[in-house]
Amino acid sequence: MELKRSLLPESDLPVEWYNLLADLPEPLPPPIHPLTKEPLDPAALERIFAKELIRQEVSQERWIGIPDEVRRVYALWRPTPLVRARNLEKALKTPARIYFKDESHSPPGSHKPNTAVAQAYYNKIQGIRRLSTETGAGQWGSSLAFACSFFGLECKVYMVKVSYHQKPYRRVMMQLWGATVTPSPSEETECGRKILASDPNCPGSLGIAISEAVEVALKNDDTNYTLGSVLNHVMLHQTVIGLEAEKQMKEFGDWPDVVIGCVGGGSNFAGLAFPFLRHKLAGKEMRFVAAEPKACPSLTRGMYRYDFGDTSMLTPLLKMHTLGHSFVPAGIHAGGLRYHGMAPMVSFAVKLGLVEAVALHQRECFEAARLFAATEGIIPAPETSHAIRAAIIEALKCKETGEEKCILFNLSGHGICDLGAYERYLAGELEDYELPQEQIDQALAELPAVE
Repeated sequence: MELKRSLLPESDLPVEWYNLLADLPEPLPPPIHPLTKEPLDPAALERIFAKELIRQEVSQERWIGIPDEVRRVYALWRPTPLVRARNLEKALKTPARIYFKDESHSPPGSHKPNTAVAQAYYNKIQGIRRLSTETGAGQWGSSLAFACSFFGLECKVYMVKVSYHQKPYRRVMMQLWGATVTPSPSEETECGRKILASDPNCPGSLGIAISEAVEVALKNDDTNYTLGSVLNHVMLHQTVIGLEAEKQMKEFGDWPDVVIGCVGGGSNFAGLAFPFLRHKLAGKEMRFVAAEPKACPSLTRGMYRYDFGDTSMLTPLLKMHTLGHSFVPAGIHAGGLRYHGMAPMVSFAVKLGLVEAVALHQRECFEAARLFAATEGIIPAPETSHAIRAAIIEALKCKETGEEKCILFNLSGHGICDLGAYERYLAGELEDYELPQEQIDQALAELPAVE
C-alpha cells in the first residue's frame, strides 16, 4: 500500500504500543461472563472481535509491535504536533507552561483513527468483510469509516439519535468514506425496536447504540464489532499519543507536572496519560486529571462496580466506574462524553489514586473553548473543551500560588463539525445540566449482583 507520508520522518513514529497492564501494581479485575458470573474465557469474544485484538485485550506484554501496514496509514498524519500554548498563557497571566498534543491533524479530525486503523487492519487480515459500531458525536464513526475505506471493508454505524441530528456533517463524513449510518435507537434491530416501543422519542445513548451494533455482529458471520473506547486494546493503540509526546517534551527540554484529558469512555485520556503514568509508577512526582461532564459524571458520581457495557446487556460485565447500563444521559453537545461507564483501566487507575477526576459544566467548557480559539486559533471539539477548561483551572491555580508548573493536555479533536453547538452557545441557548441524584440512584439500582 503506497501512501503519502507526513512531513515529519516516519522514523519519528512509534514502532510499539505501550501496555499499562504490565506495570500496574495490582491485577486489573477480569471481565465476567454475564450468565456464569465467572471470569470470561477470551475465546468467547471471537464471535464478534478479531482474534489479535482479543489477544491484545488480555496481554501482559509491556510493548506490542505496531504492524508496518498500520504505521504506513499513521504516517498520513503522524507524528502530530506538540504545541506550547504561549498565547493562552499570556491571556491567563499565568506562570504555568501549557502544552497541548494536537490530535486534530488526522483526516477525521480527532485521535480516534489511532485505534480505528489498527482494528480495521486486524479484521481485514482475518477475512472479515464488514465492521459494525456505534458513535456518539461522530468522531469514532467517521474514524472507523475512514479506516475501513483504506482496507476495503464495509462499515455500519449506529449513531446516537440526538447526535445524528445535532451533528449532520459528521454523518456526511462517514457516508463520504462509504459507511452506512443509522440513527439509534432504530427499527433495524430487536433491541432498537424494543426501546422505541417503550419510548418512541428516546434520544438514544452510546449504550443503546452499542447494543444495536453488537446485535448486528452476532447475527452476521461476515461482520465483526468494533469499539472506539473503553476496552484495553483501544487504550493500547492510543498510546502512540503519549509516546510521541514524551519524545517531544524532551525536545522542548521540559516535562509535565500535570497531564490532562477529557473522558467519556477514556481513550484519548489514556492515550496521552498512560505512557507518562509509567513514570509516576516508577516514583516520579506527577498528577493526572481526567475531566468529565457534570451531565454524565461516571468517575465523580458513579459506582466502581461490575456492569454491562451496553443497554441491552449483550456484553460481558466489566469492572468500571458506572452510572448504570440503563442510564440515558442528557443531550449535551459533548456527545462523545455521554457514556454510562468508564474504561476499566482508567477506572482502576482512579481507584488506585493514580488519577484524579473533575466534573465540569458545559457552558464553562464552551467559554474555555472560545478563549482557546481566540488565543491559539483552533476551534476545539466540545469534548476537548473539557480538557481545556481543566488546564485553565490548573493554570489559574499557578497564577494564585506563583508556581511555574508544566501542564500538558490532549487536544483530542477539532470542532469544525460542531459549529451548530457553538452557534447555540453564542446565542446564549446552552444550559448547564447537573444530573439529579435520584436519576443516578435509579440506574445504579439495576446493576448486576456481581462484586
